[in-house]
Amino acid sequence: MSNQNHVVRNESSDVGAIRIADEVVGIIAGMAATEISGVAGMSGGLVGGIAEMLGKKNLAKGVKVEVGEKEAAVDLYIIVEYGVRIPDVALQVQENVKRAIETMTGLDVVEINIHIQGVGFGQDNKDEDIRVR
Repeated sequence: MSNQNHVVRNESSDVGAIRIADEVVGIIAGMAATEISGVAGMSGGLVGGIAEMLGKKNLAKGVKVEVGEKEAAVDLYIIVEYGVRIPDVALQVQENVKRAIETMTGLDVVEINIHIQGVGFGQDNKDEDIRVR
């Protein structure tokens, strides 16, 4: 999957074409994922065995999208809150992301892969968050 600024032709009308950049789909997916209770945030990758948590402005960096003419596939890299049941949270994320992308873009989402990159232990213990080995 690539996360380039590839621009996709989504629809056309008598007036002209509608084009949606991959990054726009990534932002939609990131916002929809973080709306789910149990998601601590998006992950930008692992640095020295610790997952890097991204702020609200960088949501698309925790998402990889592949968009075609009428379909989209998404990989989400998330950090979950300690104590949640991960399969339940992942399923809710998949459903919310699919609904958001399909509603906002008209694309058919064919695949949403969830990659759990770490566990957040709350705001008070920020230095101890998200240990992955």
